[in-house]
Parts: sequence; C-alpha cells; structure tokens
Amino acid sequence: MKELVFNVDRNSTLPMYQQVYRYIKAQIVSGKIVENSKLPSVRQLAEMLQVSRNTSQLAYEQLQAEGYIRSEYKKGYYVQASISELLPISEILRDTKASSKSIVNPTIDFQAGAVDGNNFPLAKWRSLSNKVLKDNLIYKYGENQGDLLLRESLAKYLFQSRGVRATSEQIVIGSSTQQLLMILSILLKEEHNQIAVEDPGYNGARELFLLQSYSVVPIPVKEDGIDITYLDKCNARLVYVTPSHQFPLGITMPINERYNLIEWAEKVNGYIIEDDYDSEFRYKQQPIPSLQSLTNSEHIIYLSTFSKALLPSIRLSYMVLPKELLVRYHQIAPLLEQTASTLHQRTIYHFIEEGYWYAHIRKMKTIYKRKMKVLCDTIQMHFKDTIKIIGGSSGLYIVIKVATKQSEEWLVKEALKNGVKVYPCSPFYIENFPSQPTIQLGFAGLEELEIRKGIEKLADAWLNIE
Repeated sequence: MKELVFNVDRNSTLPMYQQVYRYIKAQIVSGKIVENSKLPSVRQLAEMLQVSRNTSQLAYEQLQAEGYIRSEYKKGYYVQASISELLPISEILRDTKASSKSIVNPTIDFQAGAVDGNNFPLAKWRSLSNKVLKDNLIYKYGENQGDLLLRESLAKYLFQSRGVRATSEQIVIGSSTQQLLMILSILLKEEHNQIAVEDPGYNGARELFLLQSYSVVPIPVKEDGIDITYLDKCNARLVYVTPSHQFPLGITMPINERYNLIEWAEKVNGYIIEDDYDSEFRYKQQPIPSLQSLTNSEHIIYLSTFSKALLPSIRLSYMVLPKELLVRYHQIAPLLEQTASTLHQRTIYHFIEEGYWYAHIRKMKTIYKRKMKVLCDTIQMHFKDTIKIIGGSSGLYIVIKVATKQSEEWLVKEALKNGVKVYPCSPFYIENFPSQPTIQLGFAGLEELEIRKGIEKLADAWLNIE
C-alpha cells in the first residue's frame, strides 16, 4: 500500500499513539484504506511517521482491540472491518427502522460504576452535612493533603478493616483514584519511565500513565492474578495491580502470589501500586488482607476510594505513601491544590466517627450479595452452559464469557436493540484477548426485578439469533 503521511503534533496533550490511532482509523472509515489491505509493519510505520516503535505498536493494538484491524501470525496487520460495519450508530438505527425488531432506548443499564441509590442513608448524610455547614472550615480551601481529622479516622479504619499500617501523615486525599495516580506519576517519574500493568486491567490507570509519557508493559493475568514470571522478565520496576478483586476479572490473588509480588518489588527496588477499589464487598469470605498489611516493606503504595461504597458523586479517594515518597510529596505539595470537597471530607469524617459508615457497609453488603445471587442464578437459568460467570463472589459487577461465534460488538448491539445496555471488556485488554467475547455486567444500581428482566431480554436477544 502507499506510504502513510501524517504529522504528529508533539506539543499536543493527546498522546502520540492516540494521534496515530485516530489517523489510521479515519483512513479506514473513509475507505482510503480498504478491507484486507496489508498495513505497514510496526517498524515501517514508526519510520513513516517518525515516531517510536512503542507508539506504533500501541496504535495498532488499540485498532485491533476495536476490531478495525487484525494480526496474522508472521504476516503482519491487515484491515479487518468493512465500511458498512463502521457506519455511525445513528445511520445503523436509521437503516434498521424497517426491521421487525426495532431498536429502542435502553431501559435496563448494567453499568458497572453505578451504586444502589435507594439505600443510601440520605437523611443521616444531610444532617451531618448541615452540621459541617456551621463550621468555619467551609470558608477555607482546606489542607492540600486532605482534612486531618478524616486522615486520622482513615488511619484507624484501614488498620481495622484491611490491616493497613499508616499514620495520618502518610495518607493523601484526592477527588478520585485517577487524580491520585496523576500525583504518583509525578512523584515516580524521576526514577521510573516504565510501568507494568495487568492485561486485562483498568484502562483508566493505563491511559493516564501513557498520557504522562510512561512506557506501559502489559503483563498477562492468570487464574491467580498477574503472572509474576512475565513481570520478572520485563525492565519495569513499577507495577499497578488490583490483587483483592482484579479488574475486570474479579480474581483474588492468593497469599503465596502476594508474597512473590512483594518479593519482586524488593528485589528490583521498585514499587507496587495496590488499588483496593472495592474491598468492602466480599460475599463468601472475610475481606482479603491487603498487600500492604503483609509486610513492613516500603515498596507498596496503597489506594482506595469511597465512591463504590457511598456515591460516585461523592468524589473522594485516598492513598498511603511509603516514607520515601512522602518526602518527595511534601516537596511538591504546595503546588497541588486539594480537589476533593472540604465539605464532603468533613462529612465523611463524622459519618465514620458516629458509626454510620460501618452500619452502611454491613447493610449494603447484604443487599449486594442478594443482587449478585439473583444475577448469577438468572443467568444460569436462561443460558445454562452458554455463559461462564467470572468473579461471582465479590464486587459490584461480574464478567461473563459467552460461548458464541458472534463478536463482542454484535452482542452489545443486539442487547441494545432489546432495550438492555451491557459493556464490552475489550477496552481492558492490550494483547492477551480472550478466545470468546466477554461482557461486563454491573448490578448494584438495579433492582432485583430489573436484573431478572434484563437477563431475560439478553437471552431473547442472544439465544434467538434468527
């Protein structure tokens, strides 16, 4: 094929691999690169566009993940999609209006990030917020590192619930996990230019580190979590993991693998970023001890959030920094304004100290356990062996692997036609894509009746293809 000509904007905030990805995608959609065309090799593309091979590789991997191109063993990359498959959804909707099965707006949304709003203790929260509104702290910006009273309360709670050993001085509060990861990327950049990530894994963390010009190294996830043998072979001394409830597969890393991971970090003198994002919701056993609780190692950075247990709109997360990183943090702290609401921070402090937090967690754990069972039982009733459920013992979502010749994209579209919104898992993968399509189903924001109805609709959409 003819040479690709494209000038990468090196001053843009958009990562270079995203610019290359968008350019090639536009060429395919416009028909300038036709179906089954052979694309330049990673090396050739890098030379054409004057970018690194890593940039070319990431662009191709994103295109492959979305189904625009395919990789053929020892042959290279080829255009996979046809133009008809790439029409905007609005055109697909218009062309299928005459179909006997019309597309409707989704009525049941299996969104993984939702929570049960009907059981949030709104009256208690309002009362505590009103009390905080009488405090003079609301007229100030608040402490850069976060409300001291909340940090002291968190230090006690983390030790009781997760075994995390931390002083209030080690805790940094922010508005979200991504915002705290942004701070970490600044703290770590002096000594680290690579980070290993789970594959599949949380794409929000991956994209953030790419945005900060880190080289991202994908590490396969086995049945017991991240594959440490692959980790040993790479040059990264920094790894981001979700060991207690692996995202998105829901795997819990066993104790021996946890110690192996800690040993790796100490051996390479690196850091483990442990994201413990929904540790409160484990339904068959007690919460698993955090990595940080297993050792006195200074090589673990612990992160968690209130968004999953309270409300996503209460934007508040926190991290525990090892002492060496804490010194670096204080050097740049004057430049970092606190992004979490001072009002929310102090309200959560009262929520914990007055006992409401523990009661709320117990109540929601019971509710979510019941919803999880309804979801899994209904799937098994309608789909039998057609669907394999992954991660059905903890968290606020499950992943299902569907035994079908249809694509992940087809499953999502057919569900949408039937009034159900489900979510593909392909964005979480970099290289190690599953042999069968996988779908993420969140249940927390749905009532039990909606869960049953939603699965019935999925069965109607996916099992009755004709």
